[in-house]
Amino acid sequence: MTPVQTPADLRPITALRFGAAIWVAIYTFWENLAGAGRSGLVDKGYLGVELFFVLSGFILSHVYLQAAGEKQFSYRGFLWARIARVYPLHLATLIGVGLLAAAALIAGMSVDGNVLSWPALPANLLMLHAWGLAPVAGWNHPSWSISAEWFAYLCFPLFAFVFWRLRDKPVAAVVGAAAFLTVLYFVFEQVAGFPLTEATFRWGALRIVPCFALGCALYLVYRKAPLKAPWTASAASFALMVLSAALGLWDGITVLFAGALILSLASLPNERAGVLASRPAVYLGEISYSVYMVCVPWKLLSINLAAKLTDAPDKQLHIFVWLAILALLPVVAAVSYHLVERPARKALRGMADRRKKSSSQKKSNDDTPERVFQS
Repeated sequence: MTPVQTPADLRPITALRFGAAIWVAIYTFWENLAGAGRSGLVDKGYLGVELFFVLSGFILSHVYLQAAGEKQFSYRGFLWARIARVYPLHLATLIGVGLLAAAALIAGMSVDGNVLSWPALPANLLMLHAWGLAPVAGWNHPSWSISAEWFAYLCFPLFAFVFWRLRDKPVAAVVGAAAFLTVLYFVFEQVAGFPLTEATFRWGALRIVPCFALGCALYLVYRKAPLKAPWTASAASFALMVLSAALGLWDGITVLFAGALILSLASLPNERAGVLASRPAVYLGEISYSVYMVCVPWKLLSINLAAKLTDAPDKQLHIFVWLAILALLPVVAAVSYHLVERPARKALRGMADRRKKSSSQKKSNDDTPERVFQS
């Protein structure tokens, strides 16, 4: 059996992750900017999550699809790697939000009653709070998307089964995924009365499915033949994605352009990617998960503190104070990345490696008498 080759490091789309996280962050903090008017681009900041979801399907296909298709895929190892990637920081930020909310209550500040929702805690701890199993959006609310990711991880063998069989028909796969996304978005909105792209703790597990599938399909195009003019395609896709969001067009259009941007950037060789493949850009992409996960805890702490220190009415902050808080978000994220996310991931993966090594040695020892006897 031919071993599966180590997939290439796609630095430009690693850098893109930071852009998606900042888009969500600006959307989250915008309400606290004094005098801020309406902005179509900011109002659509929740679509940064869709960008993450499409990226997730693309990257996991890049790393695991061939192994899954060629029966060299360890589902248990895959899930452990995913838990090591997302769970420690999810747990840390959940606890952090709980402590901040409790401290605020003790200090006599008002806190949304749902933040410390004990009935919602079990689903949050088990990463099931985007499956309709949490009564309210409690604790670190943005982590609903991690619950949605967990749903996609559990279903990855099914995605791999479908898309490995379409590997020689990448265009058909993309057309099918785009059609699926379009139909699901339309039908869901007609039935539910709101867009699927605005679903969180009730329908978040469904929200990721069309985006993840689109990412898998786009990977097949990259796998078959990367785009020949990636810089041009990247610039055009980015401009159209931003324009679509700024004009408030139907969310499905923006998501499809986001998918095109991911494919375009993935097609860009690292040596030709310039700043997108630079160490600072890649580092920001690496801490993007922390940026996203500490966004709400940092908002709770910084906005309340800044409003108290500056006597800001209704927590409406002066633009320089607001910009300083936003600029410090990556710094706080870097701290959480180096103190929690990275060491915890390394420890959990090391635990799995040691267990695997121990199991292999035990198997080798158990087989020794048989080999001697046969010789």
